[in-house]
Amino acid sequence: MIAHPNCKINLGLNIIARRPDGYHDIETVFYPVPLCDELSVVPSSEEQFEAEGIPVAGNPSDNLVMKVVQMLRDNGYHVPTLSIKLRKQIPSGAGLGGGSSDAAHMMLLLNSMCELHLSPARMKEMLRTLGADCPFFIENAPVFAQGIGDQFSPVSLDLSGWHLTLVKPDVSVSTKEAYALVEPHKPNIPINQIVNIPVEEWKECLVNDFEVSVFTRRPVIGRIKERLYQKGAVYASMSGSGSSVFALSRIPIYIDDDFADCFHFHCTL
Repeated sequence: MIAHPNCKINLGLNIIARRPDGYHDIETVFYPVPLCDELSVVPSSEEQFEAEGIPVAGNPSDNLVMKVVQMLRDNGYHVPTLSIKLRKQIPSGAGLGGGSSDAAHMMLLLNSMCELHLSPARMKEMLRTLGADCPFFIENAPVFAQGIGDQFSPVSLDLSGWHLTLVKPDVSVSTKEAYALVEPHKPNIPINQIVNIPVEEWKECLVNDFEVSVFTRRPVIGRIKERLYQKGAVYASMSGSGSSVFALSRIPIYIDDDFADCFHFHCTL
């Protein structure tokens, strides 16, 4: 069986407060984007995991796809020996949730292939232990995310017809680093209200709190955002804690040679 795990972008991101457990309360809107990995799974006499495409760092056993397999087995669900191939097209360390999507789609695929009869609620419950945004990809529809990014409520938002440009430079930003210089604060207007106004007005009020600290440490990311606006973006922002930057525009945007070494993706939503 084959699945195509897609990524997401963050529309705005506010750091609300530090929590006693060391995490932060946030608010953001997750929006699905049709940039996808490819995940292939078949029963096999020998357990195998193969990754190709964009390099995947770390030990294969630590990959979230394999953690889903082990989690299901540990919870008493019958999952046969598998041959798994993951073709990565979503860049890592980009704030796009590619690994989280791989995990969620692996669970969806195995639920169907192995007839596990897991409800969406149960799958979300298990996936939450692997990452706050993993459960988002079960429903794969726009949501307003709160808490540590794991409490979802529906949001009425349709960006159909907008051109999306996604650019990721060859730099990374650790989550710990991104949080280090952020001062939590409660916004005047919640993000789920801001996204209800026209996209043309987002530039003045829809912000990502990480940008101030990240752009200082990784100025190339800020330059990409500036260039996207110069090229005609109606709205541009870093996604999550970075390092990718996306733009919404009425016409396709193509970054020039100054950023030729960056990862680029274009689509119409």
